[in-house]
Amino acid sequence: MSAADEVSQFERNARLVLEEGVRRIDARTRSRLNQARHAALEAAGTRRRSWWSGLTLMPAAGAATAALLVAFVLWQRAPQVAPPATLDAPHAAIEDVDLLTDADSIDLMEGWDGFYEWAAAQSDGNGESDG
Repeated sequence: MSAADEVSQFERNARLVLEEGVRRIDARTRSRLNQARHAALEAAGTRRRSWWSGLTLMPAAGAATAALLVAFVLWQRAPQVAPPATLDAPHAAIEDVDLLTDADSIDLMEGWDGFYEWAAAQSDGNGESDG
């Protein structure tokens, strides 16, 4: 016998027992039970929501509101731009261009190759310096 057959057999037996119990109840009691059932169904259909039942969703609504507020504040925040280091920043950029275009400055920069060779020799000497 499969599980479905067992369930349907159980349902049939339960129905027979309940119907037998209803037959044993007198008419007056059945009438009162029927009236009570109808009154309960009517009361369930017209039940008002109490004021405290709306408060059950209050924590979830508060958390959602806080998340929206944080998202709005972060979205509205303007990107922070670092202020210029000096007021003469445009003037300093022009001086840098002048250094690069000046022939004497280019000659000075060409002499830096010796500095790198000297620094490499110093590091090969285990950090010892001549003076």
